[in-house]
Amino acid sequence: MKILSVNLGPPRQIVLDGKTVSTGIYKVPVRGRVKVGKLNLEGDAQADLSAHGGPNKALYAYPSEHYSYWRRELPGTELPWGAFGENLTLAGLLEEDVHIGDRFQIGTAVVMVTQPRLPCYKLGIRFGRSDIPDRFLASRRTGFYLSVLEEGELGEGDAVEWITQDLYGISVATVVRLYLERGFQDIHLLERALQVEALPSGWRKRFQKWIEDQREAGKGRGHSDLEIHRSHSGSHGS
Repeated sequence: MKILSVNLGPPRQIVLDGKTVSTGIYKVPVRGRVKVGKLNLEGDAQADLSAHGGPNKALYAYPSEHYSYWRRELPGTELPWGAFGENLTLAGLLEEDVHIGDRFQIGTAVVMVTQPRLPCYKLGIRFGRSDIPDRFLASRRTGFYLSVLEEGELGEGDAVEWITQDLYGISVATVVRLYLERGFQDIHLLERALQVEALPSGWRKRFQKWIEDQREAGKGRGHSDLEIHRSHSGSHGS
């Protein structure tokens, strides 16, 4: 597991539907060592801090393995490292492998996985296609955000080394599946996800509401229907 590319980009102003919009989606690969701060990499910044950035989204990592999929899906589109707005293009670390709360040493920094990425319309701006955010999420190739536990520096070629894996084993892929299948879910899996200390408050509130909604719906359906629902949902695994 290693960094294939470190990608940076300050916010830039673009015109969309006659309005000026600030976005930090455009990243370009850089060489050399880059300082890792609590909120971002030196030389990088997020534009809309209400939706991006902050301690739980200090860095965004994306698996390099997904690029072959997108090259098939988007023929003729240039896809250099950093095309999806990621700070770190990684090799050997997929959403199925990484758990919320897992800690890694990257360079001299220590980071923790916090959540998958839910893309906003600005990813569509990057590709000049409004359908991209929906396709990105539906593909379940979301990448994941990292918080910075210990500042340091990193660079292209650095190893990504596991320090600890979270006790509850809720993968990034599992969180994405729970989000996409929220109409029919495993309550027990949602409850387990709530035990993960690293899960951000927004996700925690969302999952708690879905649990409450399903329990309320279960009361209306009756005991037998609820048991069938749990049995079916439990077959998905985590």
